[in-house]
Amino acid sequence: MAIWVAAGLAAACGPDALAGERPAILLTGYWPPSNEAVRRFSPNPVQNPEGWIGADWEGRGYDVYAHFPEFVPSNCTNCGKGTGDLEVDYQDTSLDFWAIAQSLQPVAIITFSRGFNDLSWELEMNQYNRVNWFNDYVAPLKPTPNPPDASVPIGFLRSSTLPVEAIVAAVAAEQPSLNPYVCYTQDGGGFLSEFIAYHGVWYQSLHADPADPSRCVAAGHVHVGAQVPWSVARGAAETTLRTVLAHVDAALYAPEDLTKDGCVDALDLGVLLGAFGSCPKGEGACNADLDGDGAVGAGDIGILLGAWGC
Repeated sequence: MAIWVAAGLAAACGPDALAGERPAILLTGYWPPSNEAVRRFSPNPVQNPEGWIGADWEGRGYDVYAHFPEFVPSNCTNCGKGTGDLEVDYQDTSLDFWAIAQSLQPVAIITFSRGFNDLSWELEMNQYNRVNWFNDYVAPLKPTPNPPDASVPIGFLRSSTLPVEAIVAAVAAEQPSLNPYVCYTQDGGGFLSEFIAYHGVWYQSLHADPADPSRCVAAGHVHVGAQVPWSVARGAAETTLRTVLAHVDAALYAPEDLTKDGCVDALDLGVLLGAFGSCPKGEGACNADLDGDGAVGAGDIGILLGAWGC
């Protein structure tokens, strides 16, 4: 176990002085290609020597952090326990997850792991507080305690709160080589995939109240097909993340609140005026295109002024 306290380190040493002050998004990965899909969001320079890209990612107002174990070789098939954060071990995963989550207080959590030996992007709906887990690699071979969640009965279902259908549509449009779909009827597999997935949706349920200062809007799991090339997995992970951030925005902020501070005021007007003109789709400035006509102009000013206030 090697917990990398992302929020504190990024605030002290990261490329953005505001890192740690913006709302955080937590990504996790087990086994390639899922850990490679989120690697550039790791604030750990050993894991991510190219540099953390999560600070105010794409100008969207969120800091994105990824945590995952490492495996040798990095393209392993039978990967074993791994090393570092969130090793393939029930006890290590719980200890690491709760420490990371309490540090970041994420507003959304997306957990990833390797799925079928295909090109799938499978959104898992169902995670169970089960006792019949598959053995891991180091004794004790089952979770302790088992079931992991004493607050609910054995077999209790916690469901994904990600915008799963919107994710499927976005990934299908942007990554045509993949087969994205939602699994509504089965479970997460009974191994570390479902275990980390359960932790994510469990955390979200604890902080689902809109009045909670540590509110978590959404959490859920994606199984990434083992045949998905790493570059495609990265692209699909970013598409998934953009879709989730739009969902979180809708839950937390009025569209006119461009600074995401709870008020529509002169600061937001300044952002809008700074983005005046054409607005290429997919860029952060398009948040100011309030009327959706592909440009930031007088119509958007009228909409913003109509929403003025806190």
